[in-house]
Amino acid sequence: MHSPERRVAVDAARAAGHLLRKELDGVRRITYKGSPTNLVTEMDARCEALIVDRLRGTFAGDAILAEETGTTPGRSGRRWIVDPLDGTTNYAHGLPIFAVSIALEVERHVVLGVVYDPTRDELFVAERGHGATVNDGALTVSDTATLDESLLATGFPYNIRETRANLAEFTAFTLRSRAVRRLGSAVLYCAWVAAGRFDGYWEQTTGPWDVAAGSLLIEEAGGRVTDLVGKPLDLDKPAIVASNGKIHDAMLGVLEEVRRR
Repeated sequence: MHSPERRVAVDAARAAGHLLRKELDGVRRITYKGSPTNLVTEMDARCEALIVDRLRGTFAGDAILAEETGTTPGRSGRRWIVDPLDGTTNYAHGLPIFAVSIALEVERHVVLGVVYDPTRDELFVAERGHGATVNDGALTVSDTATLDESLLATGFPYNIRETRANLAEFTAFTLRSRAVRRLGSAVLYCAWVAAGRFDGYWEQTTGPWDVAAGSLLIEEAGGRVTDLVGKPLDLDKPAIVASNGKIHDAMLGVLEEVRRR
């Protein structure tokens, strides 16, 4: 018997994902959050409202942190972390690589993570201490043993035109791994590390909503998640290195090497 929290989160993620899939080919109304590379569409707002309404309707005392509307305070000591559409730029262009993410945090620990990929109809769920699944099948990270054999993923900050951030790291990992992919959805990078499709993922600048659910998926699938120097992931300042565990120290070593240049 699943918990009410899991049931509500799964139902909300599926409902938002189905709405996104239905409207994918529609005409987008695009606005910008501070730069021409940081898009937001009306679908971000519609899906966020759908999810937040369902969470508030069942768990009225919980805080909610949502990407577009920010923080709604609560009194229970619990916090929901919501990304209604991760991969907005992809979605705005009609590229079907995007996902919905919902996490529940209790005392600064994520205890539930739900990620729904509507394009592939894949539902990823993790509960702390109870493993991780995709469409009810167990998730396990890859057994790739070396960085040289690894397929990695990364993302870049929206202000890359000014900062050039992560370009040196991208080059270093490209030269030391099998390949590095850049597909535009941190939520799916995490889910796919948990599923063994990627061996590792790093990103210097993310939001809590980008990695909250996915970090639990990876840990419950047997992987490792840290910040950029190997310390525990801080959701209030999330910079992430995620892996199958076997290549994690090697990834941290590459990042350290680039920092020392």
